[in-house]
Amino acid sequence: MSAADIASDVPSKARKRRFNTREVLAALVFVLPFVLVYAVLFIYPTIQMILLSFQKAPLIGAGTWVGFDNYAKLFKDKLFGVAFWNTVYFVALTAVPSTLLALAIAIGINRLKGWVQSLILACFFIPYILPVSVVFRVWGWMFDSQFGILQPLIALVAGGNVPVFRTLPLFMPTVAFITIWWTIGFNILLFIAGLRNISPEIYEAASIDGTSKWRQFARITWPLIWPVTVLVLTIQLIAQFKIFDQVYLFGNGGRSDATMGLVQLIYRSAFQKNNGGYGATVAVVLFLVIVVFSVLQFQLLRARGGDNK
Repeated sequence: MSAADIASDVPSKARKRRFNTREVLAALVFVLPFVLVYAVLFIYPTIQMILLSFQKAPLIGAGTWVGFDNYAKLFKDKLFGVAFWNTVYFVALTAVPSTLLALAIAIGINRLKGWVQSLILACFFIPYILPVSVVFRVWGWMFDSQFGILQPLIALVAGGNVPVFRTLPLFMPTVAFITIWWTIGFNILLFIAGLRNISPEIYEAASIDGTSKWRQFARITWPLIWPVTVLVLTIQLIAQFKIFDQVYLFGNGGRSDATMGLVQLIYRSAFQKNNGGYGATVAVVLFLVIVVFSVLQFQLLRARGGDNK
């Protein structure tokens, strides 16, 4: 290469380097506000929560460092065991059933056309926009042991009126059913969006080949809708682990320890008893449980989705 070629190549490299620098600076300008907000609203409070879990301290104010004493106390606390089991039980009753039911309903709605499809979809989505207080009132009246409109149906099975929310074996399944009714509309929307991304030509080709509806679902719909299924199930898992409102309200203002969840235990410890250190300890454990369950579930489902390809 001649000296002239080398000389002409230097400015081009400099321009390229300068162009890349400008791209990086532009990217930082757009990303930095989000990073700052994320750090202030999530990373910093998380670090403070972890530090508070190692202290004997009120919710607001200075405390004394106690190391792992709060964690040792936590795993000896029977109420924590009850709250942990109730939370896991509630997740099992809601996360997977809500996902599968939403998929089935979405497939049915996706086959409808025009205003009928819009009307049915609206009927499923309207409960999702209701505040929890309205949901509590509506279903509280419907299950009321004296004048609830569902009590005649319950009496056919139980032989008489049953105070559902005061009967421990029925409490969690009933609240889980109400939660699915309340939140399933959002899941249905996600599944419909995924179903509409599947080309109709694929189904037409399968129909021409004589493929049955079930085999079309197993070979086409299920593998292609799998990423949405993973998303919906992960969202449900995280949301239901943080259950508080429904259990608190239907449990008569959280007065029953037998129906307590982990978030309710955090609320009682930190805000009602002003034991911020112990409340932070429960919060750290809940945070770790959500992270572990979410990562494991996502990896397992993604691996299963890879097998379907």
